[in-house]
Amino acid sequence: MKLKLTIDGKVYEVEVEATEPEKPRHGNQYGSIRPRAAAPVKAASPATTNVDAAVADESKVCRSPVTGIVVKIHAQAGQAILANDVLMVLEAMKMETTITSPVAGTIARVNVGAGDAVQGGQVLVEFE
Repeated sequence: MKLKLTIDGKVYEVEVEATEPEKPRHGNQYGSIRPRAAAPVKAASPATTNVDAAVADESKVCRSPVTGIVVKIHAQAGQAILANDVLMVLEAMKMETTITSPVAGTIARVNVGAGDAVQGGQVLVEFE
């Protein structure tokens, strides 16, 4: 079968070979594309993250609620704090999130610094 195609003002003559014998049709003709069967995909194993999962006592840590960047640190090791005192500010998706202390006590260690990237669930501060 020969066809004439016009593309960008240029006329092309194209010869098309039928792979199946033509069948008589009546009325409108519609084509369809048959999707190929996808090759089976092996399920990926769960990703492992380094989010400080092995902490002995969850009541003695403050974890990041979001993935982001530390903008400012308000706390330091050895500082006595009350519950809900501001520890630091994180930025995620151009919004700042204030991280407050979940408990009253003394800060044993601040594990991040200003400008550090943190993952959701990462231990930011440890308490004594």
